[in-house]
Amino acid sequence: MTDTAAPGGTPVIDRRRMRLVMAGLMLGLFMSALDQTIMSAALRTIADDLNGLSQQAWANTSYMITSVVTTALYGKLSDIYGRRPLYVTAVTVFIAGSVLCGLASSMVMLSVFRGVQGLGAGGLMSLAFAILADLLPPAERSRYQAWFGAVFGVSAVVGPVVGGFFAGLDSFAGADGWRWAFFINVPVGAAAVLLIASQVRAKAGRSAEKPDVAGVVTLVLFLVPVLFAVEQGPKWGWSSAGTLGLFAVGAVGLVLFLMAQRRAGSAALLPTPMFRNPVFSIYNGVNTIVGAAVFGSLAVLPLYLQIVKGLSPTEAGLMMLPQTLGIIVAGRLCSAYVTRTGSFKSSMLTGIVLMMAATFWFASFGAGTAMWQAGVAAGVMGTGIGMCWQVMVTAIQRGVEPRYMGAGMGSFAFFRSVGGTVGISVFFSLFFGSVGGRIADAYARAASDPGFKAAVADPSVTSQPANQTLLAGRNGAVSLDDSSFLTHADARLARPFLEGMADAMQTVFLVSGTLLAVGLVLALIPRDRRPEPVAAPAASEPKEAAAAGR
Repeated sequence: MTDTAAPGGTPVIDRRRMRLVMAGLMLGLFMSALDQTIMSAALRTIADDLNGLSQQAWANTSYMITSVVTTALYGKLSDIYGRRPLYVTAVTVFIAGSVLCGLASSMVMLSVFRGVQGLGAGGLMSLAFAILADLLPPAERSRYQAWFGAVFGVSAVVGPVVGGFFAGLDSFAGADGWRWAFFINVPVGAAAVLLIASQVRAKAGRSAEKPDVAGVVTLVLFLVPVLFAVEQGPKWGWSSAGTLGLFAVGAVGLVLFLMAQRRAGSAALLPTPMFRNPVFSIYNGVNTIVGAAVFGSLAVLPLYLQIVKGLSPTEAGLMMLPQTLGIIVAGRLCSAYVTRTGSFKSSMLTGIVLMMAATFWFASFGAGTAMWQAGVAAGVMGTGIGMCWQVMVTAIQRGVEPRYMGAGMGSFAFFRSVGGTVGISVFFSLFFGSVGGRIADAYARAASDPGFKAAVADPSVTSQPANQTLLAGRNGAVSLDDSSFLTHADARLARPFLEGMADAMQTVFLVSGTLLAVGLVLALIPRDRRPEPVAAPAASEPKEAAAAGR
């Protein structure tokens, strides 16, 4: 049998096998994305069961640090050792971490095992894009990449529902219900490994480059202190000695990392020749900024839906359904447009503008905003995400030489993860740092309201524990560790509290919109370079090159 390849050396793969490969890649991405949204709904129950409520942040911190650090590493190692073995390794490590998390007997153990999960999660996105780039010519990639965005949209809706379901079970099949939030990853991951191991061809020849050990060590020295400082800064204080010390260590690590990358040349973890291409470097900058703005604002939006509007985690997840539909529809339409015309810049810019519009719309939401506005705004946000991020991958791929494709796709996932992690931490810090004062201001405005005055004057109302907690907010002293008291609070006393919460969230959304405006200006700089025409794969082609997918 004779293998065939499209012009330019990209292997031709038949549609049936491509569908199986896509299924394997999407299962891996879905497993990783779903784990995050499930955890957001189930973590409070898990922490209560493990007697570690005050330590629950570490479960997310450990995962965040290990996943971000290993994202770039997987991409570069796949250039050396091949995509398939690295992808199988990533999924296997994630499954092992999931099993260990499900068996954890303390919050400390759970935090450590979440770090193991993160070691696997770092490769799931970067390797998915790299495998796709190996198998398809540029004209075909965007059509398939659109489905990756849909995976994250679906997980945003399904995750809270599944997480709430498992958290609500006392036990299932002999184990606590919440443990199945981790055990569910085992069959999903096993299916992903089976599909990729059987359908992605191994590359015969591998790169002779050695792993960039110095780059890995200095990257850890840079990222771990910085991410740890960003995560813990709101608790320690941004000007505290611990926070400033960690930032100083991170700054030293960054200098050493840049020196190590320059010295390693083409063998670097993030090869410096890639950044000489302005399309690659500028759009990765846009990627980081947009990641911070989008992930930061979308982390705060569920608080608005659940606390201010009183929705359950499941109901809040369903309210995000328009966003999911927007991502899927816009991603598919824009991918078809990019495939047909080769032009990506107009779609990316339009997507950023739509995300800006949605974010500034979020900034107008108050306690009395109609729910339909949240649904429509979420749909606009999803449409913008679908238009922007799907074609941004295409733009970055065009700025990468084939020999650096793994490192290039690792950089896309790396910078997006860094932006998202920093955005979430900073935005939460901004919110929790201002919400006490905003609540106090709202209570000051409510002092002249007849309904509020009547509630305050009624001893049968003010004697209730929930209402006493609310009234403490008049001095900005209300505790936000547990908002369940709102369920039992008097509506007249709760109104200023909810208005203060909404006011603080408005500030976060305004900052997010401003960041997106900066990203828009930056995205205007590169020219929209169209690739040379590439023959599309034949629909009935039964063969593929031996090098397909490595």
